[in-house]
Amino acid sequence: MRREVGNDLLAGLRSFVSAAYVRGTAIVFLLAAWYILALALNMAALPTPLEAFATFFADMDDGLGYHFAISAYRVVTSIALSFFLAVPLGLVLGREPRFDRWVAPLIYLTYPVPKIVLLPVIMAIFGLNDFAKILLISLVVFFQILVTARDAAKQINRAVVDSMVSLGAGRWEIYRHVVWPASLPDIFTALRIGSGTAIAVLFFSETVGSTQGLGYYLMDGWSRYAYDEMFAGIIAMGLLGLIIYTAIDLIDKKVCTWKYL
Repeated sequence: MRREVGNDLLAGLRSFVSAAYVRGTAIVFLLAAWYILALALNMAALPTPLEAFATFFADMDDGLGYHFAISAYRVVTSIALSFFLAVPLGLVLGREPRFDRWVAPLIYLTYPVPKIVLLPVIMAIFGLNDFAKILLISLVVFFQILVTARDAAKQINRAVVDSMVSLGAGRWEIYRHVVWPASLPDIFTALRIGSGTAIAVLFFSETVGSTQGLGYYLMDGWSRYAYDEMFAGIIAMGLLGLIIYTAIDLIDKKVCTWKYL
């Protein structure tokens, strides 16, 4: 028993070291390419990684940390809100054809519309506060999760559902023990994709009439020709996206354990 536990720990450690090595190599490669390009162009608009990261760490205690926290609150709230609204609705649409018949046309009409074009409308109605920005981001991510959850629920093998019914399972038990776990992998994929989209929409929303957030910080640096601050904002926004993506990935591995056997 102890030997098995030791082997599992050793295997986990090897997997962690291997993943860290691969990611570390990728980071070194990107930084080296950035450094070489900055030296080759020799332009103020493209500082070296050393200059950008020096400003990043210096400003984290000054003002960048505050803007990072504001942006993190907005995007995490939006993703969570989208998840809790879109997943139940998507699963029901995928398993209830009568309901889906009426709602599907609305999805087909509204999903292809780029939600970013609603930015002026939302801000004209709700102002320039956090609610307007969270609403816009939530709209974008909501549809990505909704469509994925709906399609995942639709594709569940009918034989699996019938076997549960034959064992006396009711509708709630089928959703809980079949539909939900079977759809989770696709939902996490939609979350990973949606997190990147959410960061992009966050940037746009924070550059319009805003005085808070990483988008504002980045564009403020650009407008003052403070390119080291601009790149510090880019690094912060990339770090925010990486943290969210990694968190979703870790939750996925923790919840959908059967995918990684």
